[in-house]
Amino acid sequence: MREMIINGEVINNETDCYFIAEIGHNHQGSVNTAKKMIKVAKECGVNAVKLQKRDNNVLFTKEILNAPYDNENSYGATYGEHRKALEFGKEEFIELISYAKHIGITLFSTAFDFNSADLLANLDIPAYKIASGDLTNTPLLKHVAEIGKPMIVSTGGGTITDVQRAYDLIMPINPQLCLLQCTAAYPIENYEDMNLKVINQYREVFPDVVVGLSDHESGIAMALVAYMMGARVIEKHFTLNRAWRGTDHAFSLSPNGLKRLVRNIQRARIAMGDGIKRKLACEVKPLYKMSKKLVLARDLKAGNRLGRNDIAIKSPGDGLAPYELENVIGKRLKIDLKYDESIRFEDLE
Repeated sequence: MREMIINGEVINNETDCYFIAEIGHNHQGSVNTAKKMIKVAKECGVNAVKLQKRDNNVLFTKEILNAPYDNENSYGATYGEHRKALEFGKEEFIELISYAKHIGITLFSTAFDFNSADLLANLDIPAYKIASGDLTNTPLLKHVAEIGKPMIVSTGGGTITDVQRAYDLIMPINPQLCLLQCTAAYPIENYEDMNLKVINQYREVFPDVVVGLSDHESGIAMALVAYMMGARVIEKHFTLNRAWRGTDHAFSLSPNGLKRLVRNIQRARIAMGDGIKRKLACEVKPLYKMSKKLVLARDLKAGNRLGRNDIAIKSPGDGLAPYELENVIGKRLKIDLKYDESIRFEDLE
């Protein structure tokens, strides 16, 4: 059975969708802003919020760190300064983890390197996210798998061979694995690039792991489609203001959009029902007025044999259903019946 448990919450085919609000660096380097985002995400009904953790000095070359980064989304003159301004350290993570626990929402993070993975392990986060760029980073995959916490792996930019390689490496070490279909475009502009049928492929090829979607479209419609295809983890980028400075804000969901997405998918699961077709209690009153019954089309005396022209089909539907018409034609009345009176089998010979 495909199943994983994150911080006590079970995720499998029969459960509600597990929603992750990806804060990433949309907090703009502010712990207070991050706290506001965590609180609002909780109010929107998500299961978890996710941050990102990088050790910039080991993750990037000096060349890229020193490269000029002068644009409208920059938080520094160089790329290194930009990344440093947005990066939370250990103390900030401790504060945010404590805050998330206090208000009752799960917080975990993407680890982009070994040092970050170990720092997060020391903080006892309940799960790890692996970004698409590290799908082929087998040393990091192995390192995180050995930590023993549930792993959610995005697969953007990969081939099925890349995904199979990651699966084969992780599963013998740590079977608490979720594979996310993902397109590494921010945002996705052409909907065919979402390739949601990959969800079907993952469910067939990897029957023992949870499958989900890391969704980079600007709207909320495709996540619902993914859920109906079997995705049980949905990750969406989240912001408090889509006009804020930063590359992610423009395609991230605002609180209203996030709330509607969570609501819609929760309703979808409930709306699936049990698959047994039957009349429901909520249908009784409407169908009383809408459905039909067999009645007399004119006054008739006892002994008259009913012909088709003697019978009308009218509402309300509190008598013999119209499918009984052929079983009534040709029968004699045992009693007098008036126009519009219901025809009953006990009144027929």
